[in-house]
Amino acid sequence: MKWYIESRKDEDEALFVTERAPHRLSTDMIRYVIKRIARRAGIKESVYPHRARHNFANHLLNRGASLDEVRDQMGHCKIETTRIYCQLSGSRRKEIHNRYF
Repeated sequence: MKWYIESRKDEDEALFVTERAPHRLSTDMIRYVIKRIARRAGIKESVYPHRARHNFANHLLNRGASLDEVRDQMGHCKIETTRIYCQLSGSRRKEIHNRYF
């Protein structure tokens, strides 16, 4: 990811951009690209950007990030919003249970 950001020549703050103006990708275009990549990869499940956000949040939480750290990464103002995204995996729940009980 770092090489991608460093190689960009534009000044747009958006993470993913196009070569043509306006440089920002629309929500519909991002959804289209993600679905196309999933189809090429042979993924049969429904894939969409919001699901990627859920996976990102759960990945952080299950790797040991605190809910506050996940909230910061997600850009949420309220911790309650972050809780909606996060679900501990069974192994992580067991690890926490064993640590405190």
